[in-house]
Amino acid sequence: MIWDWDYAREVLPIIVVDGLRTTLVATVLGSIMAYSLGLALALLRTVPNRLVSTPVWAFIEFVRSTPLLVQIFFFFFVLPSFGVKFDPLTTGIVAIGLHYSTYTAEVYRAGIEAVPRGQWEATVALSLPVRRTWTAVILPQAIPRVLPALGNYTISMLKETPLLLMIGVLDIVGVANQVGSRAFRYVEPITIAGVLFLVLSYSASLLVRWLERRVSYSN
Repeated sequence: MIWDWDYAREVLPIIVVDGLRTTLVATVLGSIMAYSLGLALALLRTVPNRLVSTPVWAFIEFVRSTPLLVQIFFFFFVLPSFGVKFDPLTTGIVAIGLHYSTYTAEVYRAGIEAVPRGQWEATVALSLPVRRTWTAVILPQAIPRVLPALGNYTISMLKETPLLLMIGVLDIVGVANQVGSRAFRYVEPITIAGVLFLVLSYSASLLVRWLERRVSYSN
């Protein structure tokens, strides 16, 4: 038989315990970094001074235009030459977070630009301070509009975590590959890894759809 249920039941706990934790940690922490840094980049892009906005634009375009795997290798193999060194998992989290922060920055920017011009004019008429304008008026209207798009990038980050195998981080796929190499049997562990990613991705997509309905209802 091609499929061995006994072997599948044997390797399932190993893949779930050892691989799932790493995948979730990389996805959650990478998402937090992407959302936070992306918002900062989006705000810097709105600065009228071109000495600020132009370098930020160039940085976003550069990162978006280069492969994530190349960036992972750069952080892991090149930066140590300059005295900057992280452990493999931290390197992966930073690379994923930085890469996707450039995408979330554009999402935030689209949300900010979608805020009606009248809202900006109202803050000027009320003489609101710049910080108050952003925290009380603009961002509370912009961010809910882009939550579904941000959720989709979280799913993308989840599916990018297997790239970290290239620097020795054993996520779901890495553990599955390692388990399969011990018995030279890959059908069950790789299939289990695929099913786990399917479950995680589909669950996340359901959450994104729920957010879309909530945002649509609130608007």
